[in-house]
Amino acid sequence: MGREEQIINERKRKIAELRKQGINPYVYKFDKTQSCAECVKSKTGGKVKTAGRLMTYRDLGKIAFGNLRDMGGDVQIVLQEGKTPEKIREFAKKYVDTGDFVGVEGKIIKTKTGQISVLVNKLELLTKSILPLPDKWHGLQDKEERYRKRYLDLVMNPEVRGVFEKRQQIINAIREYLVKENYVEVQTPILQPIYGGTNAKPFDSKLNALDMKVYMRISNEMYLKRLIGGGYEKVFEFSPDFRNEGIDKLHNPEFTQVETMWAYADYKDNMKLWEKVIEFIVKRVHGKTRIEIGGNKIDFKIPWAKVKFLDAIKKYAKIDFTKFKSLEEAKKAAEKIGIDTQGVLDIGKLMIEVFEAKVQPNIIQPSMIYDYPQEAAILSRAENGIAKSFEVIINGWEIALSYCEENDPAALRAKWEQQEKALKRGDEEAQKMDEDFLNMLQQGMPPTSGLGMGIDRLVMLLTNQASIRDVILFPFMKPEKEGK
Repeated sequence: MGREEQIINERKRKIAELRKQGINPYVYKFDKTQSCAECVKSKTGGKVKTAGRLMTYRDLGKIAFGNLRDMGGDVQIVLQEGKTPEKIREFAKKYVDTGDFVGVEGKIIKTKTGQISVLVNKLELLTKSILPLPDKWHGLQDKEERYRKRYLDLVMNPEVRGVFEKRQQIINAIREYLVKENYVEVQTPILQPIYGGTNAKPFDSKLNALDMKVYMRISNEMYLKRLIGGGYEKVFEFSPDFRNEGIDKLHNPEFTQVETMWAYADYKDNMKLWEKVIEFIVKRVHGKTRIEIGGNKIDFKIPWAKVKFLDAIKKYAKIDFTKFKSLEEAKKAAEKIGIDTQGVLDIGKLMIEVFEAKVQPNIIQPSMIYDYPQEAAILSRAENGIAKSFEVIINGWEIALSYCEENDPAALRAKWEQQEKALKRGDEEAQKMDEDFLNMLQQGMPPTSGLGMGIDRLVMLLTNQASIRDVILFPFMKPEKEGK
């Protein structure tokens, strides 16, 4: 029998023994009046009543020390001969283990080493832990295990919680700024009869009650624009979205965006707004605009650099796409810098391939790259193949996309007809025709500019995390097989 199995069996024995004595090892309530952090800040001699998980426990005979942890931090508890009732000391010695949740009452003391502690006079076992915690010296180190068992990761690596506290600060700051700008927060459907808003492969399911196919949304854009058509002028939503695509350090099948729509504005208005919004967020989270991300010193102070898409390619890839007379000529230039052009059928997609491979990784400081090819934003207004659009790029990552929304129903129908053809050719990311939305456009939608920003990537930036899995509490993981 292995050591862990012995521990588990011993703890199960304790549970059975407690129940025989009429003691419930899983109580339903405890009147906690102070957090562990508040205990540490309390005056010596003050009475406290707190609870948490017992991270360590050492019984030295006449005195025992434990480390109690809750959401606010840690506090030491002390059970001492002559000062803690003997029945409490005996109960703890027989039945309490590391990993258990316990509630304690006592007074605040300062030990000989100067550590603020709770001298226990009452102790209650709240939840008996069966599985032992990982070794206190090595903790929970394996990344895959930490993602799979986030509940244990948060226990053994409390600094992880700081990342998610900052995530909430970021969301709160966005909401605060947008509300101040008179945006209205809304909720739109997650289950949709027709997915839309971008080019992506959806997850599909079946709604049994209506015997119909439904999709998890890939974007909430189409519904926000319906609201603009209905008379709203500024709306936003924190939108969990789902795309049935690859998983890597920047992509998770389920992710979060904040999406906005702004009537009577264009993409240049959104440029001015969102550099202010992001600067505000950084100041709120860090108290300054200059921070270190992945070894780079990045300054979010506005105004940011604003560069045309073709000028950025010319600068970093040394290709001037305005000079080419044919697609084949452009392909040859792209191939010279290592771009695989096989299957590329139009100049717009070729430019995007060059940009993503050779330009975007070099854009470290907060920048707005604007006037992308139409292919980068199918639903945008465009002139001469150029979308009225921009992307926010920071640290080589795309953080946000904005464009002037297409509100001409005939023009949008033509674009969707092309997308439907692509679907039939096997393009799983092409968009579907949405007749209801086209009907809304025929009723009329004012000129509008929308923006979508990835919350997860922004959190990665502002907490200096290298993987999207580090900023999602429960990232998607391949199920473990028995023994693996």
